[in-house]
Amino acid sequence: MRRLRRSALPADTVELARYLIGKTLVHETSEGRTSGRIVETEAYIVGDAAGHAFRGQTARNRSLFLRRGHAYVYFIYGVSYLLNVSSEQAGVGAGVLLRALEPLQGIELMQQRRGTLRLQDLARGPGRLTIAMGVGIGDDGADLCSRGPLWLGTPARATGEVGVSVRIGITKEADRLLRFFERDNRYVSGTLRLNRIR
Repeated sequence: MRRLRRSALPADTVELARYLIGKTLVHETSEGRTSGRIVETEAYIVGDAAGHAFRGQTARNRSLFLRRGHAYVYFIYGVSYLLNVSSEQAGVGAGVLLRALEPLQGIELMQQRRGTLRLQDLARGPGRLTIAMGVGIGDDGADLCSRGPLWLGTPARATGEVGVSVRIGITKEADRLLRFFERDNRYVSGTLRLNRIR
């Protein structure tokens, strides 16, 4: 497995969301290395009313306006951090939410962090994903294509068929088909009905 170069990342939010399916997320910490295959993403495109960049750049969302391949981490509902990948050129706000991983490395460490032995649930859902991977607000703005501890890597194996559906848990622009997932992967979140779409 090697780090993804920024030049390999599509310079379009929707294309990046699809491209990241099957790629690897790696985090190297003092506790150890954890990694997982990205099996579910959601695109939040330029001008998207459901996206955090919709009202312009702020101190909180500035990482969404970095050139593609940076981490945007934010706290939501008072309980979870969520991890996004910035997806456009510098100064343009858009991103890809990482919704689920298939665990690869550091599974015991993920289980400790999550407080469960159930493999399927370690990183199925964006809040669980960040807990399992040890990602927090300190990772906001990290360059995922550099030699830092949190990075994107090449696929661990061939990627299966990619499905597409509406996004989960939003009310604005909820009918857009901007969620991507690896079909028939048990680590994907969402309902069976949603995961059969397209």
